[in-house]
Amino acid sequence: MKLQGQVVLITGGSRGVGAACAVACAREGANIALAAKTVRPNPKLPGTLGEVAAEVESLGREALSIQVDIREENEVEAMIEATVERFGRLDVLINNAGAIFWAPTADWPTKRFDLVMDVNVRGAFLASRLALPHLRKQGGHILMMSPPINPKASVGKAPYLISKIGMTMLAMAIDAEEEQVAAHALWPVTGVRTAATVNLGMGAEREWRTPEILSDSTVALISRDPASCSFRAWLDEEVLAEEGITDLSRYRCDPEHEPEPMSIQLVDPDWSREK
Repeated sequence: MKLQGQVVLITGGSRGVGAACAVACAREGANIALAAKTVRPNPKLPGTLGEVAAEVESLGREALSIQVDIREENEVEAMIEATVERFGRLDVLINNAGAIFWAPTADWPTKRFDLVMDVNVRGAFLASRLALPHLRKQGGHILMMSPPINPKASVGKAPYLISKIGMTMLAMAIDAEEEQVAAHALWPVTGVRTAATVNLGMGAEREWRTPEILSDSTVALISRDPASCSFRAWLDEEVLAEEGITDLSRYRCDPEHEPEPMSIQLVDPDWSREK
């Protein structure tokens, strides 16, 4: 029970990576606050907060469902307050909520650009800033689902990748500024199959791993003593290797095929500082 008695708040917690993180953290003893926009079933994007909360509770943990638009400051503030009011503390914030859109820069509608920036960067900023006073009390973690990125891989994805590298830079700054809070960035080596990637028709089964590769990596990172952690933009495979897990076949979507690394590749995952 690596997270016994801790409280983990996960944005984008209604499906995919967020849902997998909720279940993985609950298995390790954490109570979970789940935040997302989706409370009613969507035929294109299966998964709701209630369904994930029920799975958490089936593991003997407490779950709190919070409907929130991560772009709205008042709703994000209410999300943090509801979590602390229910559980009395906050130990981990996982900034997982995200908006994705890929197209050549000339074909990006302004509204799409604003949505991606508002959800990915601004949402992570708001949640982190408002969570910090509570995380400082006993020491805690902030985790961004974001990478360091190879600029050569930005064709067709530049605005999206700008938003993601913004999350990584935010984590780096928080870790440098906060003595009691460790901040990390985490990104998969291969693509991770979620409802969103299925809905967008992105790739075949053989090209993906399951969300559990990120949820297992998340548990490994947030189980560490925040006082002894230094910022790093982690690859999921690196985190698991440090835990002694090198056979990753369990995470294949197609059991017969090992996925190839994504075109969005890491440049220097060893950005770090000494506390």
